[in-house]
Formats: sequence, structure tokens, C-alpha cells
Amino acid sequence: MNTKMKSNNKKKLRLYIFKSNKHIYANLIDDEKEKVITSSSTISKDIKHQIKSFKNCATAQIVGKHIGLKIKKLGVKEIIFDRGKNLYHGQVKAIADATRNEGIIF
Repeated sequence: MNTKMKSNNKKKLRLYIFKSNKHIYANLIDDEKEKVITSSSTISKDIKHQIKSFKNCATAQIVGKHIGLKIKKLGVKEIIFDRGKNLYHGQVKAIADATRNEGIIF
């Protein structure tokens, strides 16, 4: 995963979205410490049983909701959304909307 792209704002955590041919990954990264804080994906043990097919918008919503819940548990309210080279469309938009529905601001 390309974690070399760093945000200019060191105070906020960055939610980086990566899509492979089969799976979708959402990683919450602390650029100051250069460390992944938490993550969620279609291969996560917590949500694997909810997923019927690996890569579609419904699956992306499940991943987005799961990462949103994890971010809320950490006490973080505002993040930076990093879609990488992906267009803000389809699965990436579904992850963003589901994360916002959990109360995360970006």
C-alpha cells in the first residue's frame, strides 16, 4: 500500500483508501509517527462474515461503517480523507459516506 503520500496537516489523522483487484482496504494513518493506527478491509475477521462478494459498493459501505466505528472508539472526530489515485466515485464514495454516517468529519 502506498503510505508515502503524507498530508500537510500533521495534527489530523489520514484515512487512506486502497483498492486491489479483489479487496478494499481503509487504513487510518498517523503521518507524524508514520504508523497505521487502525484498519478495516474486506479480509478483516470482524466483518468477513457480513460480506457476500468481495468488491462492490455494498461491501464498501460495510468497510466504511466498520472503520468509522473504530475511529469513533479512538475518540477521533476529524480526519483527512485520502482516496489515493482512485476517483471519488462508486466504492470510494460508499466508504466515505458510511464513515461520515458514523459521525466522522472530513
